[in-house]
Amino acid sequence: MPLESDFQGGGVPQPPVFRSVFGLAAPRPTAALPLKVVCRLIRQMVAELVLLLGDRVLTRRDRRRAACHARQISMYVCHVALRVPQADVAFAFGRDRSTVGHACQVVEDRRDDPVFDNFVAAVERIVVAVFGTVDISGGEQRP
Repeated sequence: MPLESDFQGGGVPQPPVFRSVFGLAAPRPTAALPLKVVCRLIRQMVAELVLLLGDRVLTRRDRRRAACHARQISMYVCHVALRVPQADVAFAFGRDRSTVGHACQVVEDRRDDPVFDNFVAAVERIVVAVFGTVDISGGEQRP
């Protein structure tokens, strides 16, 4: 039953203020996230998923290969799912635009494998769910 303090002037109840577990107001998305931050988060998420789904202990060579694949998938997802131009993705990852083009081509070629395609599709869904409504600022100054 609502209390009198829940009503304002006209008798219309106000919606409750949602609090997090710690009693703080739930955070609202910022107006814009720097593209480098978004790319770094996506790269870390993809790397964690690759290691999580791996079925064996990685040797040094395998770790380098897994890191390379994670970076390529991240570049692809940033370009395709978030619709960021290849030049901006390249700047955010500290690579050349042609490297992003190569990464997108490699991932597209590997998507013929249904398991890999399901993995990339899941990553795309996660990225769109997390960053799809947040404005990503790509306005950093490039040299």
